[in-house]
Amino acid sequence: MLNKDFLWGGAMAANQCEGAYDDGGKGLSIMDIITAGSKNHPRQVTIDIQDERYYPNHEAIDFYHRYVEDTDLFQEMGLKCLRTSIAWSRIFPNGDESEPNEEGLQFYDRLFAELKRKGMESIVTISHYEMPLYLVKKYGGWRNRQLIEFYTRYAKVLFERYKGIVRYWMTFNEINSTVKIPMIAGVMIQPGENAKQIAYQALHHQFVASAKAVQLAHQIDPQNQVGCMVMTTVGYPKSCHPLDILAAQEYLRDGTLFFCDVQVRGYYPGYFQHYDIDLDITQQDKEDLKKGIVDYIGFSYYSSQVVSHLNEGEKVQGNIVTGLKNEYLQASEWGWQIDPQGLVYLMRILYERYQKPLFIVENGLGYNDQMNQEGQIIDNYRIEYMRKHIQAMKDIVEKENIDLIGYTVWAPIDIVSAGTGEMKKRYGMIYVDKDDEGHGSLKRRKKKSFEWYKQVIESNGEIL
Repeated sequence: MLNKDFLWGGAMAANQCEGAYDDGGKGLSIMDIITAGSKNHPRQVTIDIQDERYYPNHEAIDFYHRYVEDTDLFQEMGLKCLRTSIAWSRIFPNGDESEPNEEGLQFYDRLFAELKRKGMESIVTISHYEMPLYLVKKYGGWRNRQLIEFYTRYAKVLFERYKGIVRYWMTFNEINSTVKIPMIAGVMIQPGENAKQIAYQALHHQFVASAKAVQLAHQIDPQNQVGCMVMTTVGYPKSCHPLDILAAQEYLRDGTLFFCDVQVRGYYPGYFQHYDIDLDITQQDKEDLKKGIVDYIGFSYYSSQVVSHLNEGEKVQGNIVTGLKNEYLQASEWGWQIDPQGLVYLMRILYERYQKPLFIVENGLGYNDQMNQEGQIIDNYRIEYMRKHIQAMKDIVEKENIDLIGYTVWAPIDIVSAGTGEMKKRYGMIYVDKDDEGHGSLKRRKKKSFEWYKQVIESNGEIL
């Protein structure tokens, strides 16, 4: 049985829900210059806003102006917590200012007060794909060591402002995305440059910034709990060929565990040598990494892949990672292979390796939901996905006594897809009337999964 204080909740990102991209003194972020896309046509980075292009994050679902209505629904659903992010460019519009934007802070004052009034804990990601665009243009983003100073200044403002209000923090969302999708993570790489070297140097700067933020958080409020957040990449060997076994082991190690190793243990693992990268690491960096280890491991889990040393077979996607098709699994419309047992596999490895509390901060199913003639969205497929994953989560927690803080489904409400910019790739248990071209009333409507998840929370996971 899960602990009585288990944090059942929902998760979303400021850039995918808030909209109001130029309200309240907010500066432009990276996501404000990325166009809509689709499953077969990637989103485009335009560097500057072009009037003839559609930028779905500009309005998103207008949570900025509708947060009272939306948090009413979250309260009705019974959420114990809401994981969201703070838009960096709302607080520091350019990113390098010496003083924060008070109007931006006041928005989060109101949001967190509303959540507290409605009985929900605020779980906050400090940076979730929303770096101020100015930092990328002027400094090159995280490739520049100066970003550590700008980030820690930003984090210090948040820790001081929300002392006693926010208890759980995460420093960077899916920090491994820095080496997979550098621009989205805030790294400018020019054609012809050594992209791998630059991406890992940028990642190192993020590791140091994260460690310094952890130290600040603990100094400002010893009650703060600060976690890393990694995108998990579970890959099974295609066969019992020894080289397939090793390929799958390296896939997990290099795609997920490396990013935890540095933040949880406080130093670079020995196997990093085979990456063939020469990083600029100072003695102070090493000391900061040691002092700034995280309190818990937050992670996203959606799907799994198959790995072969020959890399031959049908390729499949899954949250910006690729692998091979698994003949034993079904896939979503977007090709993400549905695998509840992969969550068991992952949680076992993470907990045995680190002995730190775990927090499942993203898990959910993107689906092109359709409304029936009665105006209902009968999303049994989402219920089934969540039921199986929650059951798997419960089983491993109870069987192996894993310390699990909570489960926040991605997402409690439909939001703009980060990967494709679509609205039709819907994750929510609340439907938002908006299409891929930005048309719609933005009216909210409960899906069948709304009442189902409410029952799950009320029973602390006993009724699935």
